[in-house]
Amino acid sequence: MDWQLQVVVVPVSDVDRAKEFYADKLGFRVDNDFRAGEHFRVVQVTPPGSACSITFGKGMGDGEPGSVKGCHLVVTDIVAAGKQLDAAGVEHSGPQHFVDGVMTPGADPENRDYGSFIFFADPDGNAWAVQQVVTPAR
Repeated sequence: MDWQLQVVVVPVSDVDRAKEFYADKLGFRVDNDFRAGEHFRVVQVTPPGSACSITFGKGMGDGEPGSVKGCHLVVTDIVAAGKQLDAAGVEHSGPQHFVDGVMTPGADPENRDYGSFIFFADPDGNAWAVQQVVTPAR
């Protein structure tokens, strides 16, 4: 039986600001923007090429805005991902890799899968990692 992770709930303080960040800046597809009165709203966005969506809203869950840390978005080209974040005006760490357990500026010089990262946060401080993987270990 498959167990598929298809939605990650991200708590935010301002739904419209989060939608602008994820959809307009990052270019994630808006799958749904549903309201049921003034106290409930759910927005679901999906990163390009992903089977897993991100959901945020009002009146759902009890997480604190900014409490999501460490979710990974996977790309095949970390340098291109950094350029895309730059073009969108999203502050980020730039490509980094580990050397003797310490994050070091620049992409992994051997271009290994799972070896290069970029870090950024949404307006509430929910922190994301972008990781380069060309050939998944499946």
